[in-house]
Amino acid sequence: MSAPNRYNPNLAQAPAMDSSSASFKGKEDGYSEGCLLEMEEDSGRSDEESRGSCRKHVATLPSLAEAAMGRIAQGTKVLAEGGYEKIFKQTFETVPEEKLQDSFACYLSTSAGPVMGVLYVSTGKLAYCSDSPLSYKNGTQTEWSYYKVIIPLHQLKAINPSTSKVNASEKYIQVTSVDAHEFWFMGFLNYEAAVQCLMEVLQLNSLQSV
Repeated sequence: MSAPNRYNPNLAQAPAMDSSSASFKGKEDGYSEGCLLEMEEDSGRSDEESRGSCRKHVATLPSLAEAAMGRIAQGTKVLAEGGYEKIFKQTFETVPEEKLQDSFACYLSTSAGPVMGVLYVSTGKLAYCSDSPLSYKNGTQTEWSYYKVIIPLHQLKAINPSTSKVNASEKYIQVTSVDAHEFWFMGFLNYEAAVQCLMEVLQLNSLQSV
């Protein structure tokens, strides 16, 4: 089986956040404006709207067993492509000393619904990339692009784990940047490990910035 073209550097990949700040950048360096517009719509939602959408998305996620089976297949592809460290460096721009600390299979809540992908935690950034390309309109044409989010650690403001009061199995993590962009991640196979890792990164970054 041939490796998927997910990491083809010639693919238009969107949306992305600038490497020096968490503000959105426009159509440059091969990034497409189509998905960028959707991300801007997401970032404009109020906290309560985002939380409400996130609850709905969590309720529609596949069961843990189904998710685990999907991740077994994904893990096979990851091994074939050289592991998460190699994939991370092929998917995102990195500096020579940057190291991948951990990675978590999860979903990102968007205005179009939950998107399956991987959240990477490195010594320089939080970065998310969808497993599959998403379609978007570019004029009258439908194009496809991987959904990406990048938050440099110095732009990280808060990590807020949340659990539904109605259903304790519905858990999600709110990530907030210093310029008030919010991202909601859910459907983790190992939620506790993800929370611990993200909180440690936030605390370490806070100490270094003092």
